[in-house]
Amino acid sequence: MLPIDPAHAHCRALEQAVAAFRHTHAPQVSAWGEELAEVLRDGGRLLAAGNGGSAAQAQHLTAELVGRYQSERPPYSAIALHADTSAVTAIGNDYGFAELYARQVAAHGRRGDVLMLLSTSGRSENLLTAALAGRRAGLRVWALTGPGPNPLAAAADDALCVTAATTATVQEVHLVAVHLLCEAFDAAGQPAAGLLAATAPAPAVGGEVRLPAAEHTGPPEMSPET
Repeated sequence: MLPIDPAHAHCRALEQAVAAFRHTHAPQVSAWGEELAEVLRDGGRLLAAGNGGSAAQAQHLTAELVGRYQSERPPYSAIALHADTSAVTAIGNDYGFAELYARQVAAHGRRGDVLMLLSTSGRSENLLTAALAGRRAGLRVWALTGPGPNPLAAAADDALCVTAATTATVQEVHLVAVHLLCEAFDAAGQPAAGLLAATAPAPAVGGEVRLPAAEHTGPPEMSPET
């Protein structure tokens, strides 16, 4: 066996980073969840972006909001900007990698929306340009980064900087932050029962899913001619 078990060392580092995150940032991420709930329930949108593993984290977040985190609730508008491969490759080819997200922010973002940018380094150029584009368009720009200070945290309206020694540990704590954000989002308020029922799947009868009958507002249907 190695003098220091790598798995043990990794877990210890993660435990320490999560403990520091809980002590320093738990109230902040809860506040983000509450604010995001207000924005999305008023018809706003979340845009999220990152590179590499952080892109996966961004898509994880948007999936939880469009789908659901734990309890049943309506879907909300959330877009992971890296996921449209045709737009990503076209923008990268025509404008360069630095404009990859900024152009999409300008296209999809509306004043009052939230732009979440995830970066373990806080120095990714395409996220910095996205932050500037978001602020110009009147979006609320949040940065989830590695150790601060860093340029992305400085460019955002608000930042949550994770203190950890390695990129892997930062990414793992970012996943914790994403889940806490979703928990705070769901806890911020329950949707009206009627809206929840309208978005829930119809019960299956005899192996078939029955959709609710459409409300008929036009003239009576005529019997077919025989």
